[in-house]
Amino acid sequence: MVYLSEMYTKGGAMDKSVVTVKGQVVIPSKLRRRFGIKRGTQVSLFERNGEIIIKPITDEYIRSMAGITGTKGKLLKALKEEKARERAL
Repeated sequence: MVYLSEMYTKGGAMDKSVVTVKGQVVIPSKLRRRFGIKRGTQVSLFERNGEIIIKPITDEYIRSMAGITGTKGKLLKALKEEKARERAL
């Protein structure tokens, strides 16, 4: 069971969710729509300055990471192919 309420932070309104016994968290629908998160969308989780950041792995995110590894596009091509295979499932 997940309970949602609204809290306010410096950046504006923020939704609050409760972690289930399985460690699951529901992302509110308005945020899923805003960030293009659909069933099966993979997300990246990382810690920054004592906060947990959830970032959807979308085509835009993949493009923004192009060149960061110095593989001259080989890694980007592999990621796009993997994402296409996942969508086919």
